[in-house]
Formats: sequence, structure tokens, C-alpha cells
Amino acid sequence: MSIAYWCILIAAALPYAWVSIAKAGGERYNNRDPRGWQARQENPRGKRAYAAQLNAYEAFPPFAASVLMAQFAQVDGQRIIWLAMAFVAFRILHGIFYIADLHSLRSLVWFGGFASVIGLMLSAALKVAG
Repeated sequence: MSIAYWCILIAAALPYAWVSIAKAGGERYNNRDPRGWQARQENPRGKRAYAAQLNAYEAFPPFAASVLMAQFAQVDGQRIIWLAMAFVAFRILHGIFYIADLHSLRSLVWFGGFASVIGLMLSAALKVAG
């Protein structure tokens, strides 16, 4: 499996890391009603961890698609690897900053992750068009 595929795996696992923090920070977790349990939580850190989880789920499909697009279009492998690793680094920082309530840094690294996805997609589109 290439490094870019490992990055897809890591990005797919990130939501579960953030929700683990959300579950650990609240009252006793209720697996019979997880969404209701989450809605009743008052801990701000747990709420932010849950929001980080949701955002990680939202960011994953375009990232996975962009890596596969770039590989299918035969974009330079090193470019794919660097952009995929940048995305993962940005998304890890995004979750950390989200949970720590560092909203300006969170927004900055969100944009970095988004730029990585756009870079992969544009690389694929330009390769196919060229």
C-alpha cells in the first residue's frame, strides 16, 4: 500500500479518535442512545471533540476521492504523497485545535487541508487535460 493509501486510512480513522475524546470527557457514556447522550452533554471540550469528529467525517470523502483521482490520472507520485501527508497533518492539527478551542488556528489548518484536496484534484484535472 502506498503512503497515500496509508494517509487515506489515517484520515478515515481520525473521526474515531476525536469521538473517543468526546466520550471520555462526559458523563457515563450510554451506548443505547449515543446521539441522545451526546446532545445532553455539557462539557465544552467534549462538545468540541464531537464537532471535530463530524468535521473529520465531512472532510474525508473529498480527500479520499482526490487521492484516487490523482493516482488514476498518473500524477507524479511524490506530489500525491506530499499533498496527502499535508492533508493528514492539517487534519490532525485541526482536531487538536478544535478541542483546544483555538478557533483561528483551527480555521487556518482547515484551509490548509482544503488546499491539499484542491491541489490533488487540480493536479489530476490538469494531467488529464494536458
